[in-house]
Amino acid sequence: MYPLGRVFLVGAVLGLSALDGQNAEGQTTENDDVSGLPSCDAVKLSRFNPFPDCINENGERAQVLCIGCFQLPSVYVNATRTPEAPGSLSLIGQNGIASLAADHPAEVLNTLPGVNIHMNSGQEHLVALRSPVLTGGAGQGSFLVLQNGVPTRSPAFGNVNMLFEPHHEIAGVVEVIRGPASAEYGSNAVHGLMNFVFLTPQDQVDVRASVSTLNRYKTDLSFANDTSFAALSLQQEAGWRDDTGLSQQKLSLMHDFELGDWNGEAWLSYANLNQETAGFIQGNKAYRDEDIANSNPNPEAFRDAQFAMAAVRLENDYVTVTPYVRWQDMRFRQHFLPYRGFEENSHAALGIMGDYTIEFEDSTWRIGGMFDVASGDLLETQPEPFGFFPGDSRFPEGVHYDYTVDTQAAAIWTEVEHEIVDDVTVLAGLRLETHAYDYSTRADVGINGRFNVPEDRTDRFNLVTPKLGVIWRDAIGDVDLYANYARGQRAPQASDLYRLQSQQVVAEVNTETLDSLEIGGRGNALDDRLIFDVAAYVMEKENFFFRDADGLNVPNGRTNHIGIELASNFAITEDLSISSVVSWAEHTYAFDRAANGIVSGNRVDTAPEWLGDVSVEYVKDDYSLDVMAEFIGEYFTDAGNAVDYNGHTVVSARGGYAVTDNVEIWLKVRNLFDVAYADRADFAFGNDRYFPGEPLNLTFGVRSSW
Repeated sequence: MYPLGRVFLVGAVLGLSALDGQNAEGQTTENDDVSGLPSCDAVKLSRFNPFPDCINENGERAQVLCIGCFQLPSVYVNATRTPEAPGSLSLIGQNGIASLAADHPAEVLNTLPGVNIHMNSGQEHLVALRSPVLTGGAGQGSFLVLQNGVPTRSPAFGNVNMLFEPHHEIAGVVEVIRGPASAEYGSNAVHGLMNFVFLTPQDQVDVRASVSTLNRYKTDLSFANDTSFAALSLQQEAGWRDDTGLSQQKLSLMHDFELGDWNGEAWLSYANLNQETAGFIQGNKAYRDEDIANSNPNPEAFRDAQFAMAAVRLENDYVTVTPYVRWQDMRFRQHFLPYRGFEENSHAALGIMGDYTIEFEDSTWRIGGMFDVASGDLLETQPEPFGFFPGDSRFPEGVHYDYTVDTQAAAIWTEVEHEIVDDVTVLAGLRLETHAYDYSTRADVGINGRFNVPEDRTDRFNLVTPKLGVIWRDAIGDVDLYANYARGQRAPQASDLYRLQSQQVVAEVNTETLDSLEIGGRGNALDDRLIFDVAAYVMEKENFFFRDADGLNVPNGRTNHIGIELASNFAITEDLSISSVVSWAEHTYAFDRAANGIVSGNRVDTAPEWLGDVSVEYVKDDYSLDVMAEFIGEYFTDAGNAVDYNGHTVVSARGGYAVTDNVEIWLKVRNLFDVAYADRADFAFGNDRYFPGEPLNLTFGVRSSW
């Protein structure tokens, strides 16, 4: 247990975005005091708006950190939680997303505090969100990804490459909650959630196209009228490493309608990815050798993935109901494992989410629930013999696993928000959740080399996740203070339970639990020129199930986490602003396991203490210039803390020019100083392994809206 005094480390979090004449519920309001503040149109080509104009529910102006001025999409009303709630919430808006011109969603998310997404090859990645970079079942199940407030995966069928599927390119806002989420979202929101919300339909056509010196071509097209929205995103690249071509397509449709007394919103999203994947390069600091960095030790590796999801959201003054369906299918070569097997996995699901809200004089009470039914399949095969030495029989040729898992997940939750005195509000919540698994195998039962196929069986897991927070508005001038306790839990992934190794049994895998306590403050100072949001946290996690760097499963790990997160936006002048994000965290093991080299108190591998992102932006008339620096601190790459990666700082720049009121041309330079670095550093099977970062490259683009 960390000493309680360490809770009071102070940090800050990037966060809230400005609303153009809207309140927190997306409703248009009158603004009687906006003199001297530019409108969203005036800063539409700007990543950061240092003078945001936010209208709260009382019609008063409030200053909050704005990243990309945007109109809040209507679907956001009940997406996760309002900006005034206790806890760490970050938003990045449409223009922030567009100006970053991201080829990978990590480029957007890594500008936020506490987020450290490792880009691997092509669109592959691993996520860290107030956590180490997690792999395997922990990486699949510890983070919740939503599109328009609906999870993109059923709880038992996560994916470490979970950001393949959302249509981030055309999102109206990306919302990130760090730490266990509200009672509304349960299993898989252990370390936090990421929500990609579409634009509200409006009369507009938007076209973006770009080409880079790395033979990467991107096009984003969107069309909207008063009730409908359609968007298409295309990406094609030859790959800067050998044999690493990529083709990706995303299509999204949305339609607003009325049904009696109900307002409705229907949407459909589809994504397809075909990529030739590059494997790790090996050798101490191999990423510094240009020839090795450009090479691909695994030219046979590939990944083909498809995803589709549809939902209808119906709401009136009190009730919101959202039925949905989803489907995904993926095939890839396991180039990261010594035997390089093939995996095919898929799942299909349908479900419904809903909530009911009651307003009292000083309180708001919400009660809701969800039900999700899914069926998933997994097949793993090894195409050819493999062994580390003659006679090594641990990796037999043929089928390793071939099973189906049918799941049911159900939950009921409630949240009560009550103003106990003027400007002091308490938010309490509780979620009860149950998961049922019905597993059946088509592979032979028993141990087959290193692989253990369990008999057909059923399993059930019950979760209880409370939440309690308090917020004191205008506690110190224009600064709000808050404290927040939350518990996050996740049922095991299907692969945690039934993809066993020879020394495992199903009963070893339990419900993972994380308890989090955080404090923070957010507001403005220096005549509203400095906008900030502060947060500090301690967390303890039990029953941490993960696969270590040697491929061994650890079923009952314990970890401790403590951190501070700092972000701010300072308007030097009306034309020049600087924004910064600094995150410090200490993620440590709280148990011993000699076989894995784990000693209590050791740092968790792939968990840098320091993360930082600084951006200086100048916007004048038709011109904009943004210089950005991303810092990743040193981190250990093995559980024994014997091998490390030194970290890196990468500088990028973007310049834009508004040719007309509707057309902007821009140039982005990534890795301005051509630094040799690793997007991901790893130590496994006795070797240093890396995914090298991109060299210096230029992207030229055009953006037009009318």
